[in-house]
Amino acid sequence: MILVTGATGLVGSHLLADLLLQESQIRALYRTKSKIKATKEIIKFRLGNEAETLLKKIEWVQADITKVPELEDAFEGIKFVYHCAGYISYNPKHYQLLRKINIEGTANVVNLSLYKNIKKFCHVSSIAALGSELGGKKITENSPRNNEAEHNNYSISKYGAEMEVWRASQEGLPVVMVNPGVIIGAGNFNTGSGILFSKINNKLSFYPPLVTGFVAVEDVTRAMVLLTYSSIVNEQYTLVAESCSFKQVLENIAEELDRPVPDKELKPWMVFIGWLFQYVGRKLFNTHQEIAKNAIKGAFSKSYYDHSKIKKELDFKFTPIKKSISKTAHYFKLTH
Repeated sequence: MILVTGATGLVGSHLLADLLLQESQIRALYRTKSKIKATKEIIKFRLGNEAETLLKKIEWVQADITKVPELEDAFEGIKFVYHCAGYISYNPKHYQLLRKINIEGTANVVNLSLYKNIKKFCHVSSIAALGSELGGKKITENSPRNNEAEHNNYSISKYGAEMEVWRASQEGLPVVMVNPGVIIGAGNFNTGSGILFSKINNKLSFYPPLVTGFVAVEDVTRAMVLLTYSSIVNEQYTLVAESCSFKQVLENIAEELDRPVPDKELKPWMVFIGWLFQYVGRKLFNTHQEIAKNAIKGAFSKSYYDHSKIKKELDFKFTPIKKSISKTAHYFKLTH
């Protein structure tokens, strides 16, 4: 049996669709029951008429990865684990929660995987956990990470989660790890990259001069399955189809949704003013702060990624981002 943590998230939902086409039974972990319905709709979108029959292969189990007793029962009879659960936030107030879910939660999952002699453990990390390069050189799985440098809280928590996985690999757990870029795909349009579609639909005017890696969710899940059933162990892979500017991506989304193209470039002083107002509000009135100070620099960075490792080792072909945006926009219009 296969265990999927974070089964109602973007990656988890699409991974279930891929796994349902195989013969194995699936145990899918969730925290909020209301999200199961949306996950099933995504699976139906992916699999069409076959979905209703195939969905019967899923055993839904409510469990929190930060609570070991709940996880222990979920691991009974499991051979393969896909660890998709995680928390994304750049809110300074969420640092401890990020550590709790992403680091401590991952430690719980790998420890139980070791105890239960899991055959293969596939971990979903992020390009946020990778190192960096100077002078526009492409970032790879081996790029050096300077932990003395400033990193946002999400990056710190995802890197900490990776350390737990590598620790488990040294203790005998066969692992593979993927580091996806910004994931484009049909899912919740109120969180993650899905917000880009909602913002464009509401006529977003500004765009950040940011360049980073993007990848289709179907490519992420396909790579995960291929790696899990391969002979590859204790390796990680950057999953980035293209390094694109946010301007280009937002223009493509606007074109697909038939909305105005954002035409105003975000300036550093604008982000600084936003941070300052939120910081003062948090200190004086305990209001919500979403902008972290290091986001001022991050919103204007340009990072380019090298995906040659997975292309070489698995002859892997990535979906063009424009095609992924088109497919995701189609689902957005169906559900809105």
